[in-house]
Amino acid sequence: MLQAASAREGKPDIATMIAARMRQMGVTGLPRNYEIFYAVETGTSEELSREFGQLGDRPSQRALDELSRKYFTSNNRDQIVQSAQEQVSESTTDILALMQREQNSIEKFCTILDKTSGGLEGPNALSRDVLQKVVGIMAAATHTTLEQGRTISRAMQEKTAELDEMKTKLARYKRLAETDPLTRVWNRRAFDRRMAEIYNDGREVMFNALILADIDGFKAFNDRHGHPVGDKVLQMVAHLISQKSGQCGFVARTGGEEFAIIVDGKSEDGVYELAEHARTAIAQAEFSIGPTAQQFGPLSISLGICMASEASDAEDLYAKADRALYASKSDGRNRTSRFSKITKGGFAKNWLLYKGE
Repeated sequence: MLQAASAREGKPDIATMIAARMRQMGVTGLPRNYEIFYAVETGTSEELSREFGQLGDRPSQRALDELSRKYFTSNNRDQIVQSAQEQVSESTTDILALMQREQNSIEKFCTILDKTSGGLEGPNALSRDVLQKVVGIMAAATHTTLEQGRTISRAMQEKTAELDEMKTKLARYKRLAETDPLTRVWNRRAFDRRMAEIYNDGREVMFNALILADIDGFKAFNDRHGHPVGDKVLQMVAHLISQKSGQCGFVARTGGEEFAIIVDGKSEDGVYELAEHARTAIAQAEFSIGPTAQQFGPLSISLGICMASEASDAEDLYAKADRALYASKSDGRNRTSRFSKITKGGFAKNWLLYKGE
């Protein structure tokens, strides 16, 4: 809203305002610094704004980096994953060292047994003193081996617990790395992985479908209302799509205003019904944003459907769902089209028409 208001009044846009304020406060123009200032200017987080205000007029880079790590975890994903991997590597190395110690201990014990048993099998008569020494040696070796085994067992349990903790962290960080930071649905990386899985197993092909959804006229909407409002709308659209997709839908943001839903376990009619539920929910939403609950609706989305069985691979599936999506665009938007229907109907219009939006 700030950007739109500035444009109407002939004032600098929000990017210019932020850049000027950063220079005034002596802050280096780093992307992570800009993200903090942008969030403060647009009121994204009251807590962040409060902590930022406590930094004073000349915040240090160290203080800004602490805010970035606290509020923008996505900026540190690679470092977080790398750190966790290093800890796993260290724990694995420690476990291998413990296993080597256990092996050495057992080998040493076996050597002692071999030597003492060899002495017992000798041709000379064994005195009582010799037998007592042999028994003492074997008892001491057994005690040492058992005690070391217990120590190593405890250490192994501790290292195993550490690895379990790291496994949990890595799973959480992997989920974070595959999440779109704005909308909190899956990102393009996760979507590509899931698409490939469909065609890795022939059975998956029979029970999956792809829905592509695109917000109608979103570029013009952003130009008219500003990117902060546009970002809020994207979040709300993602939430509605996820809500209507339920457990059977894998929802991802695949582009600026484009979303994808990989549907599992439904017929084509069932997939169409799911898509229509999402389309209707968005068409009826008010999109109330900001403290004044200003309404920015109505908005609409166009959708395209293709069953996995109608495509030869993931790329083909995406292309055919894409074609169905832009059949919806060319037919007036705010509708759902099936690839199976447009091929039967001989759809011949330029299905790249949407590129002009």
